[in-house]
Amino acid sequence: MPPALTRLLADGRALGALAVPLALTQLAQVALTTTDTVMMGLLGTEALAAGGLTMVIFNQLRTMGVGLVTAVGNQVAAADARAESDASGTPATSGTSGTEEDVRDLVRASLLLSTLAGIAGAVLMVLIGHAVIWLGQDPDVVDAAEPMLYLMAPGLIPCLWFQAIRQFTVGMRRPQALLRITLASIAVNAGLNWVLIHGTWIFPKLGLPGIGLATSLVYALTCLALYASARRDPRLAPLLSLSIWKTRPATLRRLFGLGTPIAATYGSEAGFFSVVALLVGSFGTAALAAHTAVNQLVYIVFQIAVGLSHAASLGVSRELAVNNLAAARRLKTTALACAAAVMAIVALVYATVPHLVLAPFFDTDDQTATNLATKLLLVAAILQFFDCTQNIGVGLLRGLDDTKGGFRVTLVGYWLVGLPAAALLGFATGWDTIGIWLGLLTGLATTATLLLRRFNQGVGSHGASRST
Repeated sequence: MPPALTRLLADGRALGALAVPLALTQLAQVALTTTDTVMMGLLGTEALAAGGLTMVIFNQLRTMGVGLVTAVGNQVAAADARAESDASGTPATSGTSGTEEDVRDLVRASLLLSTLAGIAGAVLMVLIGHAVIWLGQDPDVVDAAEPMLYLMAPGLIPCLWFQAIRQFTVGMRRPQALLRITLASIAVNAGLNWVLIHGTWIFPKLGLPGIGLATSLVYALTCLALYASARRDPRLAPLLSLSIWKTRPATLRRLFGLGTPIAATYGSEAGFFSVVALLVGSFGTAALAAHTAVNQLVYIVFQIAVGLSHAASLGVSRELAVNNLAAARRLKTTALACAAAVMAIVALVYATVPHLVLAPFFDTDDQTATNLATKLLLVAAILQFFDCTQNIGVGLLRGLDDTKGGFRVTLVGYWLVGLPAAALLGFATGWDTIGIWLGLLTGLATTATLLLRRFNQGVGSHGASRST
């Protein structure tokens, strides 16, 4: 076997050891929201609409809050790598300290930042919930959503605490408990939903608000479970400091400075896809149904990219902390190769058995939506290569601490290229929904190309700065 291929396989195994648990955790989290949606649907159309409105508001704020603490994992990984380097006598980046106190301070700062973001998000969630009536929403739906909003809003705080501890454990290369806890939470969430909706045993009958309360309770329980798991780990326990009042202001400012562009990037991406959905909706119900189904499939597969992105990002942080530029460059190649292999398999499935893939979404009699969705699957087969690549690119730049650069690139790719291309190809050419998706593909391809280019330049700049 050629040495280059041998090295690629070895790097792939190392990357997969972290990426696979993270990707499976992401897929398990999708199952959580799917369970909630199914339970809402069983309560009726109005409950589904009200619950869906609440989830849209919650998920937007949750996503941006998660972005705010995502850089914690990179900072922990780099600090841990420097600590290992100091212990082994290998020279690390000049002017840095790899002591355990650095990691403890990062944990304290991340928990403080999560607390502040969770409180702000909870307040915003309630305010937005009252304001959506001015955006043309049905007053009855808004009224039905309010109790669920009040019960879900406090759940943002333990949700973000969980994310802070998650980033700490992943940065320390201890992701295994995450998957076990998330899988267990699916069953707990379903059980709590059922008893709180219907009032089984000693629990009151809450109906739709019961789903909101169940969500908050599940976030609190998973946070406690992950904390308890970390406390049992002899490597993690001494570093898991809850003394947030001891946080160094400089550390908090650094995490906030790194996290804000990530939160903005996540919010921008979510907004971009929301606008695309609105554009597709102008072509009618069948078009929107086809778009929704295929977009959900893309979203599920996207979780694999998220796992690879986080794993590659943390790997780059570790390698650059000990000045291993060659390994950082190899991580990019390995992550992209793994992504391409998975996406090729998915594309083959889309192309060969599209009706089997789409069967859960459509009635057999709905030929208009099914036929359009089948065509969109062919676009999605190519689109997912670029979607996965751009997500990995964002992670690679995060490994360089270049979160602002990643945000600027996504603004260009999504809004200055993708959205105009979608409008042009969808409306001016008469290609309708297919044109919208081709524009979406163009935006993602542009974003992916620019992100990888910026990463290559960033690694080169890092090497040049070390040699001077």
